[in-house]
Amino acid sequence: MSETIHKSSNRLINEKSPYLLQHAHNPVNWYSWSPEAFSKAKSEDKPIFLSIGYSTCHWCHVMERESFEDDDVAEVLNRSFVSIKVDREERPDIDEIYMNVCTAITGSGGWPLTIVMTPEQKPFFAGTYIPKNNRMGMQGLISLLENIEYQWKENQNELVEIGDKIVSSLNKDRKTTAKELSEEVLEEAFSQFKYNFDRTYGGFGSEPKFPTPHNLIFLMRYFYASKDKTSLNMALKTLDTMYRGGIYDHIGYGFSRYSVDKKWLVPHFEKMLYDNALLAYAYTEAFKITKNDNYKNIVDQIFTYILRDMTSNEGGFYCAEDADSEGVEGKFYVWSKKEINNVLGEDDGKKFSKYFNVTDTGNFEGENILNLIETEKIEFEDEFLNSCRKKLFDYREKRIHPYKDDKILTSWNGLMIAALAFGGRSLKNEIYINAAEKAVTFIFTKLIDANGRLLSRYRHGEASIKGYLTDYSFLIWGLIELYEATYKSEYIEKAIKLNNDLIKYFWDDKNKGLFLYGSDSEELISRPKEIYDGAIPSGNSVSALNFIRLSRLTGSYDLEDKCTEILQAFSEEIESYPMGYSFSLLSVLFLGKKSKEITLVSNSYDNTSKEFLEVINDKYNPLSTFIYYIEGDKTLENVSNFVSDYQPLNDKPTVYICENFSCNAPVTNISDLKKLL
Repeated sequence: MSETIHKSSNRLINEKSPYLLQHAHNPVNWYSWSPEAFSKAKSEDKPIFLSIGYSTCHWCHVMERESFEDDDVAEVLNRSFVSIKVDREERPDIDEIYMNVCTAITGSGGWPLTIVMTPEQKPFFAGTYIPKNNRMGMQGLISLLENIEYQWKENQNELVEIGDKIVSSLNKDRKTTAKELSEEVLEEAFSQFKYNFDRTYGGFGSEPKFPTPHNLIFLMRYFYASKDKTSLNMALKTLDTMYRGGIYDHIGYGFSRYSVDKKWLVPHFEKMLYDNALLAYAYTEAFKITKNDNYKNIVDQIFTYILRDMTSNEGGFYCAEDADSEGVEGKFYVWSKKEINNVLGEDDGKKFSKYFNVTDTGNFEGENILNLIETEKIEFEDEFLNSCRKKLFDYREKRIHPYKDDKILTSWNGLMIAALAFGGRSLKNEIYINAAEKAVTFIFTKLIDANGRLLSRYRHGEASIKGYLTDYSFLIWGLIELYEATYKSEYIEKAIKLNNDLIKYFWDDKNKGLFLYGSDSEELISRPKEIYDGAIPSGNSVSALNFIRLSRLTGSYDLEDKCTEILQAFSEEIESYPMGYSFSLLSVLFLGKKSKEITLVSNSYDNTSKEFLEVINDKYNPLSTFIYYIEGDKTLENVSNFVSDYQPLNDKPTVYICENFSCNAPVTNISDLKKLL
């Protein structure tokens, strides 16, 4: 393939972000978010054109091809604006602020996000994708820019006033009510999920449908606490139908970001690290409840994809794979019936096509997205199917691959570490636990600065950007899971250190809760504080659960107070629509009467201890914390202020279980332990 010849390049050529580098050869004179850009806008009295997206965003590519590679658009932007490109995955703080603006002004949001603002970063226009020319009632980008160019010259004061009002609205003080969340909020959330549940295809609401795994995790844990099987059935139905759909890659494995239809058939083909991490966690939880090997096999497939395609040699996990290849969405993933027959032969092709619902006419633009929607029984261990899969995978590997965003984000790596550690422990697979440990070593080697501050992004040997709330909270979650998978007290020690820093940099002393970016980071026009659980859980909701788990693991009950303060700070918001805050509700469940603290203490890691560990790990106890204390473990004694009080009875491994603010008699045999659990 011949190399692309570029006429020119702009300042983005010096960036590390794959998204910014995709725009490095546009004729637009792009700047990154930098003092240089704002200084230029001020000195030349020009408004700022801010474009926010990410490397695997289909409509970002469309807008680039239509507009940012176009000389006419570039001429207007270069003449009358200072143009700034931002990778939303690198700068979630900037994205959060201006997406809130867009949603407030237009009623909706999405990427690419298009903002026009004053040199002081105060926005007065917001939108998403905008075509180059006027089309179907939509104002085109050129006419929009020319109109703003005119207004800036003639009515600049009015635009500045609009920007001032928007910023003032963003910074309205959110008063905390200090109101306790009652357990009724759990029942209300369950009712909302039940009302919105799609009984035919699983999931909630209508198309487009997103996996949103934390909703399913909530429903499974609600079942554990309430014993209401409807809750479990909704979660399992959704997990089953998502896997059957085309949203799952049945040849190379892994989930796409969402489905454009209600039956999970046609995906938006990009694959994100965070979706696959959270889905692996949810399928693992389903396996622990049901002992159904189908869920185990799905987890194994997801991790096969991650460890094969999304893991760097150093152990960190890449961000995403694009939906497009050769400029066509989904081209890498779809098949014609003829192509399948050519690869497998007529007889095998016919049999395989029947199983995966392949037809002559196709189900997606004349081609076929493989799916199991009409397939009666799923066969994981079928030699024929696995042989066919392998042949098709090898054939597909020769196609031009979608673009891979190979930056490494601490936050999303934290989610994958949590999933691998929990999955490895639950599925008894050391490979997954080792991969989680390797990723933690990578982060603590490459993504901590000289002052011990966690950093957010690594690519091509460079770590940069001070860590955000989600970098801390997701990594702490991963470390807690890794401790419970390995019993290595160094992981709890690391989690406590990071948690102390999180409180130091992000805690809101006045109104409680945690800010998105740290007190030592760049100051923007507002400092957001969010608890809504969107495609991924919020940093506040994950931190609330981390606080209570760390509190129970260490005996530091002030951390449990912090969890309560977060829930109180956002209680009105959560109560207004509990279904949108499902990860926060995991903390409400944990604070209830069903939670357990389990401590195993022994003189050494002997066979009886191993038996106890197996029984404890095998049981589905999602509202429990677990400590394994081998006498003399100084690291654990230093971080947990109560473990040294526990003694092995008669020199035998001994299990102590406390629940509902009281402790049971210690047990030294397996049958008593099983009864207690």
